[in-house]
Amino acid sequence: MKNTSKLPEVTNSIFSVMGQMAHAHNAINLSQGFPGFDTDPKLHALVTEAMASGHNQYAPMQGVYSLREQIALKLNTLYKSDYHPETEITVTVGATQAIYTAISAFVHVNDEVIVLKPAYDSYEPAILVNGGKVVPIQLKAPDYKVDWEIVKQAITPATKMLIINTPHNPTGTVLTKEDMLALQAILEGTNIILLSDEVYEHIVFDRIVHESVAKYPKLAERAFITASFGKTFHNTGWKMGYAAAPKHLMNEFQKVHQFAVFSVHHPTQKAFAHYLKTPNHYLELGAFYQRKRDLFLELIKESRFKMTPSSGTYFQLLDYSAITDEHDVAFAERLIKEKGIASIPTSVFNLDQEDFKMLRFCFAKTDETLEQAATILNAI
Repeated sequence: MKNTSKLPEVTNSIFSVMGQMAHAHNAINLSQGFPGFDTDPKLHALVTEAMASGHNQYAPMQGVYSLREQIALKLNTLYKSDYHPETEITVTVGATQAIYTAISAFVHVNDEVIVLKPAYDSYEPAILVNGGKVVPIQLKAPDYKVDWEIVKQAITPATKMLIINTPHNPTGTVLTKEDMLALQAILEGTNIILLSDEVYEHIVFDRIVHESVAKYPKLAERAFITASFGKTFHNTGWKMGYAAAPKHLMNEFQKVHQFAVFSVHHPTQKAFAHYLKTPNHYLELGAFYQRKRDLFLELIKESRFKMTPSSGTYFQLLDYSAITDEHDVAFAERLIKEKGIASIPTSVFNLDQEDFKMLRFCFAKTDETLEQAATILNAI
């Protein structure tokens, strides 16, 4: 049989490659973005209890209503928004499925989608497999600030969607109120859909406030917000997230969602519906991870790496330009093989794989792991 690939340029993700290398060389793995500690035992118990109580058949397509109710309450309380649980919230198989579904529901052949790079690697394949065209805008190291005038100039009559991510993976930067107002002014009067990846919404530092799209009615009326319980509650393997959007957009989203996955793991939904009733379970997350960030940076302050403290997410970029001129992929591979530590080279997220000599390290690990990693980094 002869087949033509819909994604001929796509290979294994950098996360798989570096993760496999880390395993093969028994390296400390600060590459993939998953916590190195377990989720709350109370949440484990709630899932078990839901199973024992018989919640083992299909959940409603949109998600268990009690969970959608808690999601809407969280959004509306934090951001003074007005999402309705019945029509404007859908529970998804992680944020990645929410992103893919939103793109699939609206992007037609030859539609243009603006992507700010470096960008998480799931965005562009989802655009391409639906026949869309990626319009990349490269952000520059070391501050990775968005030049909104360049974004404005990139908009054409074919622009269907614009994707933002805040707090931002892989750079750890956070969009400001001024950024959101600039974006709002650019999109006003257009038919462009905004897809806002906010999976790290509760992981912000130094008294920075997360500027959710939900806080800006003129943005929210055209936007999907995608989020992840896995990132928030240390259980990425559970693959549980959600999307929020106005009813007229969510209607189209659910048309695709119901035929992609139909519904999401029922007992876990019941558990999260109960767990979210205690807001401190997510409101204390920023302080928890700021301590991790600060510990990691303190431990490596005498190293030859240069760093700007991450403002959000559980990732820290380290500039290695004072150490070597090697391409970041080559250097990352050598660190695994020769030094026993794994990171993510960031050029893979950039336009034309531009190399800023930056590696991404995940500090969502135990203190012991961070101390071991710092010993290695300080010796380079």
